Amino acid sequence: MIQNSKFKIQNSIKRISGSKIEIRSRNKLTKHNLPLIYTPGVAKLSQKIARKKKRVYDLTWKGSNVAIVTDGSAVLGLGNLGPEAALPVMEGKAALFKELANIDAVPIVLSTQNTTKIIETVKNIASGFGGINLEDISAPRCFEIEEKLVRELDIPVFHDDQHGTAIAVLAGLINALKVVKKDISRVRIVVSGAGAAGTAITKLLKKYGARNIIVFDSKGSLCCRCARDVQGAKKEIACATNNDRYIKDLGTALQGADVFVGVSASNLLKKSDISKMNKRAIVFAMCNPEPEISYKEAKLGGATVVATGRSDFPNQINNALVFPGIFRGALDTRTKIISDKIKIKAALAIAGLVKNPKNDRIVPEVLDKRVAKAVAGAFR
Repeated sequence: MIQNSKFKIQNSIKRISGSKIEIRSRNKLTKHNLPLIYTPGVAKLSQKIARKKKRVYDLTWKGSNVAIVTDGSAVLGLGNLGPEAALPVMEGKAALFKELANIDAVPIVLSTQNTTKIIETVKNIASGFGGINLEDISAPRCFEIEEKLVRELDIPVFHDDQHGTAIAVLAGLINALKVVKKDISRVRIVVSGAGAAGTAITKLLKKYGARNIIVFDSKGSLCCRCARDVQGAKKEIACATNNDRYIKDLGTALQGADVFVGVSASNLLKKSDISKMNKRAIVFAMCNPEPEISYKEAKLGGATVVATGRSDFPNQINNALVFPGIFRGALDTRTKIISDKIKIKAALAIAGLVKNPKNDRIVPEVLDKRVAKAVAGAFR
């Protein structure tokens, strides 16, 4: 099925020419309205904003626009492809922002991967935007970039790879656990990936009540008392999760596990690994574009609920369920800090749109226009 999907996508790409987005005037330009839309009329607006800066939200597009900022260092699951190669992803996000939340989003792709320069650049352009959506910036730099921008800017800053993914995973897991009739405080969860997404997912699941989580990076499980040294964000989650022992092999950790969450690398697992999990297992294999294990293989391995990040299989756990509504809510309420409380409320709102979750339907469709409105409601 994956090969067939690749063929369809490649054929469709041939029919798409140029950009996926454009900027256009909301009013048709005429000889009569030109003096209002441009000079001299705009001078009045400039003077009003100069007297009271907050008027910029009402008199310009600042109240309904965001910048999508990337350095191209972590594009999807493909790696450090650079700013030019990141642009198609940013354009796709901009299209979703407009379609799902009526937000104008501008892709900003930076030709630097220097943390200090990225922070300074975003600070210098922030006046023209209502929010900053950080995207596809590699860990651990992404943590420092977000933390400093949140602290130093007066508009919301949201690293979607971290928090958008975490909210989507929690929403899916809330309903998946209903399907398999298990309690989050009792299940054993294995997370593969200790970068931006894996770190944020782990933190949010713990905030919601998960108690037994083992997190893996490429070298093995994270552990506070392990021989190998981990620092920064990895150290924080290492000491908040698997404190018992170091487990080098992901397959070993899956023995007796209830939930697998993959945000790491393609084709890591086989159906034999899934068969070692507890009965009524949940598998979220979310690496894009190819998951840690295919939907079909995970099902053959005995998993009850299987989700991926792809739109061509059931249960697409994707941050596209989250970021349009998050920014709609933040812009509408002028909220600067997107707290853990808001993130959990957003996840519950997404999960709540599926009234009777089933093993092949645990989250709404990405293009379900109820989702952005429900997520935005988490700010009220």
